[in-house]
Amino acid sequence: MRAEHAGYACGAALGFLGDLVAGDPRRGHPVAAFGRAAAAVERRLWRDDRGRGALHTALCAGGTAAGAALLNRAVRRSPAASVALTAAATWAVLGGTSLGREARAVGGALAVGDLDVARERLPHLCGRDPQALDGQQMARAVVESVAENTSDAVVGALVWGAVAGVPGLLAFRAVNTLDAMVGHTSPRYRRFGWASARLDDVAGFPGSRLTAALAVLAGPDRRGAWRAWQQDGASHPSPNAGPVEAAFAGALGVRLGGTLAYGGRVEHRPVLNGGTGRPVAVADIDRAVRLSRRVSALALAATVTGRLTAGALRRSRTAGRSK
Repeated sequence: MRAEHAGYACGAALGFLGDLVAGDPRRGHPVAAFGRAAAAVERRLWRDDRGRGALHTALCAGGTAAGAALLNRAVRRSPAASVALTAAATWAVLGGTSLGREARAVGGALAVGDLDVARERLPHLCGRDPQALDGQQMARAVVESVAENTSDAVVGALVWGAVAGVPGLLAFRAVNTLDAMVGHTSPRYRRFGWASARLDDVAGFPGSRLTAALAVLAGPDRRGAWRAWQQDGASHPSPNAGPVEAAFAGALGVRLGGTLAYGGRVEHRPVLNGGTGRPVAVADIDRAVRLSRRVSALALAATVTGRLTAGALRRSRTAGRSK
C-alpha cells in the first residue's frame, strides 16, 4: 500500500511537470479522441429525452472509468509501469499550460489593439460570442475563463486523482468534457445533456472549493479574495464556477460577471466583487495566469500530501488491529 501511494505521488508529479513543460499536443490528444468517441455515441443515442442523455453519460463516463480501472489493475504489480501510467494519465487530463498560453495569446492581441486576432483566439478559451465583445469585455472573459478552467482543467482532476487514482483522473476529465459537449442549455441539449451537466456539478464541487481556497491563499489580496468568495460566490448561476470566479476577482481586485453573450443568447449575471473591484484591464490577464499557476502547484502539493497521509492513516489502523 505504501508503494502504491508513493507511486501515485511520483506519477502525478511527473505528469504535472509534463504538462508544465510540453502542454497539450496540437494533434492526437487523448481528450480529443474521447470527444470524437462521445460524439459518435451521441449520434446513435440522441433523442430529446433525459433518459437517453443519462445512458450517453453512463456509457461514456462509466466506460472511461472502467477502462482506466482495467489498465490500473494490469500494471499494479509493476511499480515502474504504475508510475508511468499515472504520469501519462495526469498529463493527458491537465490543461493548465495550454490554458495560460491561450489566455496570453488573447492578451497579447488586446495589448497591441488587434481586436480581430483577439476575437479569433477567444473561442479557444470559452464559448462567448467574440463579435459581441469589445476589448475590455474580452479581457474580462479571459480572466473568467482562466479562473473557471483552473478548477476544471487542473485542480478538479488532481482532487479525483488523489481520491481514486488513474480511474479518478480519467473519469473526471470525461465528465467535464461531456458537460462541455452536451451540458449547455441549448434547445438540442436541454434534456439530453441534463445528466452530464448535473454529474459535472457533483464531480466539480470539491475541486472548485479547493481552487477558491487556494486562490485566497495564493492571491495578492487574500482578504479581498475571501470576502468576494463569501459574499458573491453563491450568486453565480454555476454552483462551481461561482466560488472560483469570485475568489479570483477578489484576489485580483477586479469585477467579473455581468452581461454575457453565448451564440446569440444574452445572459445577465450578477457582478462578482462589484463593491470594491475595478473593471478588468488587459494586464490582469497575465496576473490571472500567474495566480492560476500558483493555485495549480499548491493543488498538486495538497492532493499528493492528502493521498500520502490517507495511506499512512490506513496503514496505522491496520497495524493497530493486527496487534
